[in-house]
Amino acid sequence: MTQRASTTDSTSRPDRGIRLTQYAAGGGCACKVPPGELERVLSGLGRGRASGDLLVGLDHGDDAAAVRIEDAPDGTGRAVIATADFFTPVVDDAYAFGRIAATNAMSDVWAMGGTPVVAVNLLGWPRDRIPFDVAAEVLRGGDDACTEAGAFLAGGHSIDDPEPKYGLAVTGIADPDRLLRNDAARPGLPLTLTKPLGLGVLNNRHKATGEWFEEAVAVMTELNRDASRAAVAAGLRAATDVTGFGLLGHLMKMMRASGTTAVLDASAVPYVDGARQSLADGFVPGGSRRNLDWVRPHLASDLDEDELVLLADAQTSGGLLVVGELPGHPVVGEVVAAGEHALVVR
Repeated sequence: MTQRASTTDSTSRPDRGIRLTQYAAGGGCACKVPPGELERVLSGLGRGRASGDLLVGLDHGDDAAAVRIEDAPDGTGRAVIATADFFTPVVDDAYAFGRIAATNAMSDVWAMGGTPVVAVNLLGWPRDRIPFDVAAEVLRGGDDACTEAGAFLAGGHSIDDPEPKYGLAVTGIADPDRLLRNDAARPGLPLTLTKPLGLGVLNNRHKATGEWFEEAVAVMTELNRDASRAAVAAGLRAATDVTGFGLLGHLMKMMRASGTTAVLDASAVPYVDGARQSLADGFVPGGSRRNLDWVRPHLASDLDEDELVLLADAQTSGGLLVVGELPGHPVVGEVVAAGEHALVVR
């Protein structure tokens, strides 16, 4: 992927100068509920635990639910993958926002080793503050992302909302015996990351200044489809997508679920151009710092705080973190036997 960033006046985008990011307190996956708080709430829900035909449920914070629906006489089967994801604007351009949000929602299915089949829109819109035909551009972006992915987009639900929000509920299919899961990491295997980090700090800068980062948008609209297919074809079994909890947060969840430790090589982790400068200039989402605070008790590292904040940066529509090697993508660490800490960063 070309490492570049360009700045363009936001009024030159096809949104007639409306800055969507100014209509919401947060933006993208950085506006997720903090991971520790979310886990406390979900811990009281017992019926979502995996058993029987519910192959993946609430147990380990996987990206989607998986339910076995079919067993064939030849031993093959089929599972339904179900997920929903939506958020407030991460960029000012309405079409790009729609495309990013839809790509991000479908990523949960690819992170489980599945194929998105059908999606429905989830739209909240402040009709008294932003013309509703701008929402049409958001929906057009989502439709184009689904078309590229080969998934049907059919219907959905919309409400009048004080803040603009958009995403999808997605249904996919997968081989139940070849799922990518949080609890399947094994010692002795490398860790592969399929997209660069730094999206959170760049999106935070965009929200504050209106600067347009073309590479960041290209990364967020890139489908994780091919990486997912390659992982399944290679017989890999553990993966997650890197979104609002940052690389460190999602990696910790995987190591905790698998009973293993990850050793991360910080120098091998790629970043979108401009991310480090944006960090130095102070454009750090609150969600990124909350992510680092959450993983810190499980982390051993002598790296400085800035480096750790970037590794915990809240991503929107980030790449896949795969246990195993995928040609064409950087190896950023390895899984080892469980140690004192779930994460060791060097």
